[in-house]
Amino acid sequence: MTGVQRAAIVLLSLGEQQAAEVLKHMGAREVQKLGVAMTTLGEVGRDAVARVFDEFIEVLARPGGIGSGADDYVRAVLTQALGEERASSLIDRILAGRNTTGLDTLKWMDPRAIAELVRNEHPQIIAIVMAHLDGDQAAEVLKCLPERARVDVLLRLATLDGIPPHALNELNDVMARQFAGSQSIKSSSVGGVKVAANILNFMDSGQDEALLGAIGEVDSELGTRIRDLMFVFDNLADLDDRAVQAVLREISSEQLALALRGADARVREKITGNMSQRAAEILLEDMEARGPVRLAEVEAAQKDILGVVRRMADNGDIQIAAKAEVLI
Repeated sequence: MTGVQRAAIVLLSLGEQQAAEVLKHMGAREVQKLGVAMTTLGEVGRDAVARVFDEFIEVLARPGGIGSGADDYVRAVLTQALGEERASSLIDRILAGRNTTGLDTLKWMDPRAIAELVRNEHPQIIAIVMAHLDGDQAAEVLKCLPERARVDVLLRLATLDGIPPHALNELNDVMARQFAGSQSIKSSSVGGVKVAANILNFMDSGQDEALLGAIGEVDSELGTRIRDLMFVFDNLADLDDRAVQAVLREISSEQLALALRGADARVREKITGNMSQRAAEILLEDMEARGPVRLAEVEAAQKDILGVVRRMADNGDIQIAAKAEVLI
């Protein structure tokens, strides 16, 4: 079981009131992941539940308690897992940016509501706000903004290297006052090319290319850098075999057959090469037997599979190619 699944079992065993008290202390993304895990867990045997609680109790019983030296622990774990360069920006956002209460409140809001809230703000302010959102949520916000504003915001976000702490403090205070409460912060590391690429990864097919084309007209080098960091369906061919096999266990054969209709030959070979001969034959037969399908259906299936890949990368279940570091 994954850590999220084990946590879901613990919460389901606590009872509604106690589980609700625990969830109050978690962020929006954590609550979302746990909610999905709890609703998709299925039936879990008594022995499995007992093992999960045995592990839980064992962790709680370790000397030193929880929270003592937690910052150093998180830094060490992430650096070992992702490497120093890839982990540094993530560590900064976790450890230094955790008190951005006003901005973090936005993570609980509907993307349309966020877009409405920042619609009349300066594009630089919108870029800073979007830099604090998760990639999929920021992409939905971008879709809701006026088309003329999208390129400007994304350009500013991609070139956003950092802002003075006092300026970020003021923005956070403004947001916090609107949602009852304010708190100062120390972090100023936000935005950048990777964040822009991550947001574009979640945009609908066609919208991402339109935005990239517009950015390329303004700054061709920046457009190329963003494109190089994006992870698209064809990049599945760059995953190692173990990662491909893990992804295949998470998607349906029907979904795969539809997605591969518009895939590069390298991707097809990578996928079928990590299946049994019989399973590969059945997949190819399904693809041939299926009649004409709309391009939109193929793109939707590919986007769903990419969503699975991103989720697994975020959970640490797989590591994706260097070009997709933005997703880790």
